[in-house]
Amino acid sequence: MKTLIQTLASSNAGLAPLALRIPVGIIFAAHGSQKLFGWFGGYGLEGTGQWMDSIGLSPGYLMALLAGGAEFFAGLFILFGLLTRPSALVLAVTMIVAIFSVHIGNGLFMANNGYEFGLALLAASASLLLSGSGRFAIDQTIAKRLA
Repeated sequence: MKTLIQTLASSNAGLAPLALRIPVGIIFAAHGSQKLFGWFGGYGLEGTGQWMDSIGLSPGYLMALLAGGAEFFAGLFILFGLLTRPSALVLAVTMIVAIFSVHIGNGLFMANNGYEFGLALLAASASLLLSGSGRFAIDQTIAKRLA
């Protein structure tokens, strides 16, 4: 178990992931807070759940809870560099679902509610999944203590 945690937490990526983690973590946490709490103009769990039901993601309340929870908590974890790889995996899967269940039929561009933004967040999540947290992350502290 110690080896698994150390493998997940370690990263030799330097500072580049930090430049990605900060904006991506903020964006995901903000989007999750819209779904969970209705912050920043969001609809909260009830409204988001009703919308998810309307597009065929049922049960909508549960789907809103899962999507909002993934975005909010994994976004915060990404921001602080805690469990970066598992969090990035959860967010990548969340973006794949969002792209194919909501945006793919609208084409690429955001102006038409396309998948452009979701694809960018998917790419950022995949990058963090591969690179890990980089320097200045809680993961690095964990990896050093287990070494």
